Amino acid sequence: MADESKDEKDNDLEAGDAPSGAGGKGIMMVMVGLIVVVETAMVLFMVPSAEQVSAIAEANLIKSIEETEQNAEELVDDENERQEFPLGMFGEVFSPYDTEKTYMIEIDLYGLVRKKDLDKMKEEFEKKGGRIRHQIRQKIRACSIVELNENNHAVLQRRILAGCNHLLEEDLLLQIGIKSYRPIEQ
Repeated sequence: MADESKDEKDNDLEAGDAPSGAGGKGIMMVMVGLIVVVETAMVLFMVPSAEQVSAIAEANLIKSIEETEQNAEELVDDENERQEFPLGMFGEVFSPYDTEKTYMIEIDLYGLVRKKDLDKMKEEFEKKGGRIRHQIRQKIRACSIVELNENNHAVLQRRILAGCNHLLEEDLLLQIGIKSYRPIEQ
């Protein structure tokens, strides 16, 4: 009988008591559905909308433009920075037209040039240095007693500036400065 009950159990298992694939398929379908729902939720809540993407892009663009403008302003400021260019030391003996006395002037001059124009000025001064120095000497000799007064250097500086810039291809000199000045009456 033991054999019969064993045979009956085997027949029962074959007949339909054995676990069918339907339960496993159901669990698998639920898992796939759950994954699809989770992924859809992630896409909806984690991926930014078109408006959000455009707002982020616009903010980045504005920031980039502001940085570029600031860098450009700094570059322009740097290019327009004024630097001294030495024009030389001059010692001139002359007699002003409004007096019979003879004077000697020792004057050390420099010109203010934009940083971006400094190389051009060096080239021009190498080519035309003699003419520029001659022009400066002429302007010094053309001074009157009043113009030689230390309180009145502005007239002399303007004359030298105009004469030098006239010789240069461009107006590279912005201003003429005096490092040292010493008039001596002889």
